[in-house]
Amino acid sequence: MMIARWHIDAKFGHKQTVIDSLKNWFESIGAQIGWTDDKYRILTGSVGTRESVIISEVLISGLTELDESWNKLGEIEAHKKWSKELEPFIVSGSQYWEILRLVS
Repeated sequence: MMIARWHIDAKFGHKQTVIDSLKNWFESIGAQIGWTDDKYRILTGSVGTRESVIISEVLISGLTELDESWNKLGEIEAHKKWSKELEPFIVSGSQYWEILRLVS
């Protein structure tokens, strides 16, 4: 098992907007690719990290599953629309992925 972790920074004053948008994304778009509520969680910065950081973690079986999920996302028009609607609320260039192996 692995965890795919997506980091993104919200612009000042827009953190809750980004969190709400991400929750809606998982319910409407993420579910279409198998990222159901039992496979993901959303975290946000509190102590020892930037308060603006928002992280979504998805439990995946491996890199093949992640690749298949990303390929499916590329075909979903609602995902493209969501990305463009989210853009004004995030710090440009702050988003990145980490893939971690779950050992216990």
